[in-house]
Amino acid sequence: MPKSKRNKQVTLSKTKKKGREQKEVIVTAIRDAAEKYSSVFVFSFENMRNLKFKEFRDQLKSTSRFFLGSNKVMQVALGRSAADEIRPGLHKVSKLLRGDSGLVFTNMAKEEVESLFNKYEEFDFARTGTIATEKVELPEGPLEQFSHEMEPLLRKQGMPVRLNRGVIELVSDYLVCEEGKPISPEASRILRLLGIKMASFRLHLICRWSPEDFELYKEGLEASDIDSE
Repeated sequence: MPKSKRNKQVTLSKTKKKGREQKEVIVTAIRDAAEKYSSVFVFSFENMRNLKFKEFRDQLKSTSRFFLGSNKVMQVALGRSAADEIRPGLHKVSKLLRGDSGLVFTNMAKEEVESLFNKYEEFDFARTGTIATEKVELPEGPLEQFSHEMEPLLRKQGMPVRLNRGVIELVSDYLVCEEGKPISPEASRILRLLGIKMASFRLHLICRWSPEDFELYKEGLEASDIDSE
């Protein structure tokens, strides 16, 4: 009987014992999942929000298992080539673990997974460096949505404000952010105070593997590109 590739010893890196042990735990967990679940998807994400992702993951915990972390460790677990992959075809999955990406092993039907991922979107406040999706400019005059105690904080963000009979007012028009440009730290805080959400946390499917087939979702990427790498 051939020796299982799943139990093959691999060298992860020359790291401290605790770090190496943690990586080995992840590798083992991924290899166990590859045996337990009927399919695996690679997905990418934008504007990650840990709490929102946990809520999404918890919805599927009875049928699926997610992995996020070091792409290199996940690649080692799956196998980087046809010679060391733990199941036939999983090296193609490994090659697509790039940038902000993760794995989900699941027993759910393909169509159900596609529907959940394609429909999922959560809006949140933009962080520093996020590209603004719209122009936000405040006109000169009173800012009645803020109490007078907020005046020092708004001034600290660079807003030209003053108190006029207990009401905060702008002494001139103020551009908070401009569409298509990165949001500054001050603009990020102001947008939060204004209640304006510009960040969209989304998940995008890249590929799907099962023992029967392999499917790409990402446009512009061909199966031959993966095999040739």
